[in-house]
Amino acid sequence: MDHDHLKDRLLLPSSRAAAAASANGPHHRRAAPAPGAGGGAGGVSIDVNGLKRRGGGRRSWVRVDAATGAAEAVEVAKPALMRRLDLPARDLRLLDPLFVYPSAILGRERAVVCNLERVRCIITADEALVLREQDPAGGAAAEEAVRRYVDELQRRLVDRADDLPFEFIALEVALEAACSFLDSQAIELEAEAYPLLDELTAKISTLNLERVRRLKSKLVALTRRVQKVRDEIEQLMDDDGDMAEMYLTEKKMRMEASLLDDEDLQGIGNSHNGFSASLSAPVSPVSTPPASRRLEKEFSFARSRHSSFKSSDSSQYNIEELEMLLEAYFVVIDYTLSKLTSLKEYIDDTEDFISIQLDNVRNQLIQFELLLTTATFVVAIFGVVSGVFGMNFEVALFKVPHAFEWTLVITGVCGAVVFGSFLWYFRKRRILPL
Repeated sequence: MDHDHLKDRLLLPSSRAAAAASANGPHHRRAAPAPGAGGGAGGVSIDVNGLKRRGGGRRSWVRVDAATGAAEAVEVAKPALMRRLDLPARDLRLLDPLFVYPSAILGRERAVVCNLERVRCIITADEALVLREQDPAGGAAAEEAVRRYVDELQRRLVDRADDLPFEFIALEVALEAACSFLDSQAIELEAEAYPLLDELTAKISTLNLERVRRLKSKLVALTRRVQKVRDEIEQLMDDDGDMAEMYLTEKKMRMEASLLDDEDLQGIGNSHNGFSASLSAPVSPVSTPPASRRLEKEFSFARSRHSSFKSSDSSQYNIEELEMLLEAYFVVIDYTLSKLTSLKEYIDDTEDFISIQLDNVRNQLIQFELLLTTATFVVAIFGVVSGVFGMNFEVALFKVPHAFEWTLVITGVCGAVVFGSFLWYFRKRRILPL
């Protein structure tokens, strides 16, 4: 009976669903835009009304009961969740697959909101609601992640070997799923990166450089996700108040005990009012306050006592259990982050090595160009000599026997001396490693 009552509170009335279906019928379909209207032929139109209906309508969840571990598929609307769990819309927006939000763990008065990679859930002291409508880009992998989370949570509840409350078990399963998924992504990235970087070191090519660029983009994105999960866990561990807010079972037990005390106090007050009325009937009504005034005073006294009880308990937090749980997964996610940091350092070292290699090749080209320029200058001497002797005028040297051979020999010796002088100068200035 309680289960059916809880399900009725979660689900919206069928009349609203029928009204929404009739409102979205064929008479309210959105007309397709004309081929040349508004924004050109390549423009993309956005159905704002459809997004509004989808954002405020029902969503598919998997509900896991804390007592029995039974799982069932339910459809819950966002306003119903906000009213039932006292959650603001901005918290539920973190779980909306229409938006892209980083990982977050929020502790509220009656629930814990978790957005950890592919697991988006709301955890209370009595149940866990896991969102089934994931990002369309995730596809079957997101559905598989939800199924694994639900199966693991059910197994933990059946094989319950410790005294952890339900909210901590559900949070631990979500943290384990997120850390395992990120660690597997880091291992796959490492297995792809190191051989590729070694190949790039051996052979620098455009294809290898493009592959390394894509690899570095994936590394930066994965590092940002891992860093966000690590920061969320660290932020929780650094704030005792946030960790104390996540003790939902303990707060529920305190609230139930306080309500029982209030009911007992109300019964005692009613009996006392009846007894005093029978004994003090002749007393003037001016001096005796009405019963409603006395009852309101007793209720205000009970509420003030309950608030002071909560404030005195919140001043001394007992959060060692949750802190140890968070610390264990903080070590895991920090190790994953250290692996990604080491991989990034290896990529940076490889880039530095490639840059040094390219600078060395560039220096060799400059040196070769300098030698080539010097040799061109020496060869130009022959061009000057040939140009002088090629003039159309009479010189007495042309009639001397073997004058041409001697001219070539003297020109060659002079060129060799000039070239040697340049080399000696380059070596002295350490321009060339000769």
